[in-house]
Amino acid sequence: MIYEIILIVLTLIAAIFAVESKEILRAIFGFLVMSLLVAFIFFVLAAYYAAVFQLLIYVGAIVVLLLISFHVIER
Repeated sequence: MIYEIILIVLTLIAAIFAVESKEILRAIFGFLVMSLLVAFIFFVLAAYYAAVFQLLIYVGAIVVLLLISFHVIER
């Protein structure tokens, strides 16, 4: 029970960090950490398919898309 609460608090901290960050790279990093923590919460709750999809879609695809778009915009 205590592990779930700790994970939820860490997820909320990462989400607030991602939203309130002034620099885009730090916001992307906060989103990455938040997505990893959400996937870990799914894993702890025995929702293995949701954890895998969370890792593949959000952590894999969305973060890479954000990083590539940031790299293209900087030029």
